[in-house]
Amino acid sequence: MSINSALWAGASGLLANSSALAAISDNIANVNTVGYKRAATSFSPLFESRNQSTRYAAGGVASQNRLEISRGGLLTPGSSATDLAISGDGFFVVRGTSTTSSPTDPVFFTRSGRFQSDADGYLRNDSGLFLYGWPVQADGSITANPSDINALEAINLSSIGGAAEATSNVLVNANLQASQTVSADEATYAAGVSGTNMASGNITPDFQRSIQIYDSQGGVRTMTLSLLKSSTANQWHAELHATPATDVTTGAGLVDGQVAVGTIAFDVNGEIDLATTSFPTTLNFLSSNNAAALGATQVQWAAATGIGAQTISLNIGSATQPGGMTQYDSPSALISTQVDGAVFGDFAGVDIDSDGNVFAKLSNGIVRRIYQVPVATFVNPNGLAAETGGSYSVTPDSGSFTLNGPGEGASGSIASATLENSNVDLATEFTSLITTQRAYSASSKIITTADEMLDEAIRMKR
Repeated sequence: MSINSALWAGASGLLANSSALAAISDNIANVNTVGYKRAATSFSPLFESRNQSTRYAAGGVASQNRLEISRGGLLTPGSSATDLAISGDGFFVVRGTSTTSSPTDPVFFTRSGRFQSDADGYLRNDSGLFLYGWPVQADGSITANPSDINALEAINLSSIGGAAEATSNVLVNANLQASQTVSADEATYAAGVSGTNMASGNITPDFQRSIQIYDSQGGVRTMTLSLLKSSTANQWHAELHATPATDVTTGAGLVDGQVAVGTIAFDVNGEIDLATTSFPTTLNFLSSNNAAALGATQVQWAAATGIGAQTISLNIGSATQPGGMTQYDSPSALISTQVDGAVFGDFAGVDIDSDGNVFAKLSNGIVRRIYQVPVATFVNPNGLAAETGGSYSVTPDSGSFTLNGPGEGASGSIASATLENSNVDLATEFTSLITTQRAYSASSKIITTADEMLDEAIRMKR
């Protein structure tokens, strides 16, 4: 009977609009939830196949709820460097545990990027899910595999210990006065003889400055650069020696703590002439525990220092670049020195760039890359299955994931100290609330009207 089908149609309308109301309620309740994706309800008629000449039977309506996962929310400033958002497509890779005992342990994907360090140093979001990333190897490389989720590990900041950094580069910017009078001592100067060199103090240099470098344990070591004008035009005798001299042990040709000797030459324009400069620009320090005999001009850290080997590049300039050492007719002066390396420093904070690189900042100024946060993309992100805590899991409809560095391929870039707001629009939800309430009331009228018609039909028998 058509009246009966009308009753079922009204009931289906009540059910469908109840489902729509539930979706709208979730949307409104989560309007301030970070990374929340709006639930949308669509309706479809339940027509039955029928002959046009027969009486009409109502089929009713069915509702289907889906999440608008692919639609991004507004990005707003966060309060921490570990507040992360993805500008573009993709998801953070998260798991419910910090360690995985099996490749089949569940993995989830989320846009909820308010990550904070827990008591163990792991980055977790508001739902307690652990952020996973590619670890940086000791040589600075990253093993990134677009499909291997098990190459990732939970990002842990407490595992970052303090560190020191040995000096590997020294840049000297100085001018030596071209009109400097040649000292009488220059006639008897001999770098490799204690009585007639500058390192011993028996020959007074025309220009002398100290440079501090850092050893393998972050200790400060002082190197003194001494220069004496040569009787050969546009040349200066140069010595670099350790202060105190007991910091080093040297081979033949070096005495009194010397680590480098030679001449520095300039051209007629006062710029350095590296072709005729014999002063070494690479300094090699052997480890303090080196037991082999030292060859000529070799340098070893003294056994008492207990420090490791290091190589230092000494940049004194070139004729094609500004800076370095020059010889102009102005008073000799050390303009500046630039020395890398640092003393020991503790973990002081973290920075994350748009490429997802996680940098540990130490109190001594050292910055080290320790992880890279990948971005997972899907062919059909709207096909993902919703899980607890604003996360999603893979389904046949979504297709498999692809892991890329942020900004690579279809992946969006990482925005640090930024959060993605819910993609819910309150005006739209309130409008939907009104129309849903009206539709629900209308469906209830179908039921009451059909009930009255059935009652009328029953009374016809009386």
